[in-house]
Amino acid sequence: MEAIWSALLVFALLTTATVAGAEECPTNADQIATDRPDTTNSSLVVPYGSLQAENGVDWTVRHGSNALAGTNTRLRLGVAHCTEFLIDVPTYFWSLNGSQRSGFTDLVVSFKRQLPVPFGFYLSATGGLGLPSGNSSISGHGYEPYIQFPWSREIADNWGVQGMLTLSGFPSDSPRNPTFETTVAVTRNFGPAADMFVEFVGDYDHQRPGRILNVGGEWRFTKTQQLDFHAGFGLNSSSVDHYFGIGYSIRFDRLFGVTVANAP
Repeated sequence: MEAIWSALLVFALLTTATVAGAEECPTNADQIATDRPDTTNSSLVVPYGSLQAENGVDWTVRHGSNALAGTNTRLRLGVAHCTEFLIDVPTYFWSLNGSQRSGFTDLVVSFKRQLPVPFGFYLSATGGLGLPSGNSSISGHGYEPYIQFPWSREIADNWGVQGMLTLSGFPSDSPRNPTFETTVAVTRNFGPAADMFVEFVGDYDHQRPGRILNVGGEWRFTKTQQLDFHAGFGLNSSSVDHYFGIGYSIRFDRLFGVTVANAP
């Protein structure tokens, strides 16, 4: 039932976008904009007719236990102007020692719509569903719906602020159902091809909140390719000890045989 209500709410949000904001949505003339390496996802969608593959590997320490995770792959396809379809491919967690478990995460499918908003803000609405395909000790049991709102705004030359609100449902796991996550980050551009960020991430459910400080950066060495890194540490005992990750992303344009000028 929660999955149905989540899907209906997101459908209503995605269909409220008007043509008035269409000119603000990216085209394949723009540089790649990814959902990584920060926790805050991009407030921009991928261009219509483009396929974007975002990948990474992380090393995480939690209560003295080490684990590697990869490939953290997210596939984003621009299925209409201002709208994309996303697939989070199952990630494998490999426990190196201690109490962390090994296994795959769930497959997650989502839709994302960029919305027209005033005052220089960029805003998107995302809705998705985690399918019970991974290791239940890592991803839990049953279907897991979520809704999400990433936003961003430039605040000065080369400076910006961005954040994200996420509500996730875990019907089969009452201590985590629901979970509310909020993020806020300050970004600094270094020319047109590089930037860095400092980000706070907070997770809130019926247990003790988890809080993380995350830092990282991106380098777009071509218009459609990016290298990135991030590192962070937990701010309390219910969070990870620390982590480090690197990633590579690439975008393939004009898959539907259209140009920027005649995309719908």
